[in-house]
Amino acid sequence: MLRTLAAAQRSRVLLGGPGLTTPEPLFETTGMLIEAPNWSLDGSALYLNGAGKLWRLPLSAPGLTEVPFEGLPDINNDHVLAPDGDHVFMSANDGHVYRGALTGGAVVRVTPDDGHWHFLHGVSPDGERLAYVELTTFDEPGRLVVLPLGGAPQRVPAGDGHLDGPEWTPDGRSILLNTESFTSTPGHAQLARIPDGGGDLERLVTSDTVDWFPHLSPDARYGSYLSFPAGTLGHPADLDVVVHVVDAGDWTQDLQTYPLFGGQGTLNVNGWAPDGDRFAFVSYPLH
Repeated sequence: MLRTLAAAQRSRVLLGGPGLTTPEPLFETTGMLIEAPNWSLDGSALYLNGAGKLWRLPLSAPGLTEVPFEGLPDINNDHVLAPDGDHVFMSANDGHVYRGALTGGAVVRVTPDDGHWHFLHGVSPDGERLAYVELTTFDEPGRLVVLPLGGAPQRVPAGDGHLDGPEWTPDGRSILLNTESFTSTPGHAQLARIPDGGGDLERLVTSDTVDWFPHLSPDARYGSYLSFPAGTLGHPADLDVVVHVVDAGDWTQDLQTYPLFGGQGTLNVNGWAPDGDRFAFVSYPLH
């Protein structure tokens, strides 16, 4: 089901970063629930999903323009730009991942018809592999899968708890994710890193909050993530949450924090600018 705004609710696109005490507003609308900004490789625009479509939002004159794909099912907020700067991989509501050009046109399904759901979060720095979460039913923990494009999917051991948000570090050596493997408390996701190819989980933060979606800036200097209140199950919408900015050398030390009303859709994918100074996210105020 496609997400929509509640009465009097807005989608508000914001820019944050290590040097911004207060996030800068870029764009807002009451006409559509938009989610999960990616920042274009040339720095000129953001790409967001809304109403099952992908939209371009230029920074110079903010306004939404649909990317006109052909044969693409409704998409969700798991979309990642390819390193070439010209293509995008998108998770659709039929459970598959598709590749398309940022100019629109025909798309290609890249995930196998294997009976699983595929939720994309990472593209390797060389553009040759995808990292996604695999589910057979929504009552089981998500599994980390790496898919060589044109090859067979490979399950990567990454603890026993539910995980989400896997994306490569810029050097390609590790995969960042959030996982419930560190605790028996239901839903208590924490941030972690795992070597590319699998290995031991390294916990990045130990907190009382429920922490999701770690993202590194392209230069690997800074990180961002989203924290939910203690006791939250999953990553629901419409909660008081906090967006964190950290030094990538120590995820436990906040450089900036941005409390806001949001959650699902706020920071699901990497929205860092190419220069690593800012990143984009979305809040959903009710007034």
